[in-house]
Amino acid sequence: MKRIAVLTSGGDSPGMNAAIRAVTRSAIYRGLDVIGFRRGYEGLLDGDGVPLTKSSVGGIIHRGGTMLRTARSDRFRRPEGINEAISRLREYDIDGLAVVGGDGSFRGAWALHEQGFPVAGIPGTIDNDIAGTDSTIGFDTACNTALQSVEKLRDTASSHDRLFIVEVMGRSAGFLALEVAVASGAECVLVPEVPFHLEHLCEKLHYAKQRGKTHSMIILAEGVMSANQLASRLKDTGGYEARITVLGHVQRGGSPSSFDAVLASRMGASAVEMLLEGQRGFMVGYVNQQLTSCPLPTAWESKKPLNHEMMALVEALSI
Repeated sequence: MKRIAVLTSGGDSPGMNAAIRAVTRSAIYRGLDVIGFRRGYEGLLDGDGVPLTKSSVGGIIHRGGTMLRTARSDRFRRPEGINEAISRLREYDIDGLAVVGGDGSFRGAWALHEQGFPVAGIPGTIDNDIAGTDSTIGFDTACNTALQSVEKLRDTASSHDRLFIVEVMGRSAGFLALEVAVASGAECVLVPEVPFHLEHLCEKLHYAKQRGKTHSMIILAEGVMSANQLASRLKDTGGYEARITVLGHVQRGGSPSSFDAVLASRMGASAVEMLLEGQRGFMVGYVNQQLTSCPLPTAWESKKPLNHEMMALVEALSI
């Protein structure tokens, strides 16, 4: 290998810049040239590649978002799009590609691998829903960002004797909601993986009120339902008035935590090393505090289990 490329795809997450920096500097250290493609696969198809140097990635490790920017590409999903991407990579004399993103991004990388092009996946998503790794880049930061907001809302909830519903990201996975719920001492958490019974929730709130509790906090993963829907159902079923806060995309922003910055750096450097060792079509993972690798399809073919010990903690330590 003489030249590799890196791109970020899908939703941004804190730590992506640290991964770009690690890929770039590790590759240069090993005598390789590096090209960064802006705007993900869409930029690859457009030939929007720029040389990356030690200087160009300097000072980005603590910046949120991604310096290469990101986008979703409908063109890339078609067979002709894959062929065009391969042509672009050959045009730039690229020998290997590192893709930072989630399972959708990895599906695209796998399509390139099936055409014989060397690819490596680096898991970057705040949802932490990628199988094959205990943690993804950005998850820890997003948890802390959401936690800070919940703690501030708790002050208002206690001052005004109110019930708050805080909606966090997580369309199909409740890892973020569960982590924030445990860390904030929330009274209840609703996640997509666990069936939701409104009557049970109302019973918990009623029991808390009987005990003299004057405020409560519900952490809701967006994949269960919207906060507005839950508030409406709580009012209709139990007569509870709830205030709503939707944290939204603020969870994706901000400087990465030290954990995410270090994790991204280790994963980026390992991706380069594994490509040079001859690994192909793989994802760098973090399992039991060790870096590992697994086939890219693991990311979407295996369902990552929710931590039921954490779920039990919410029940045991809350209302």
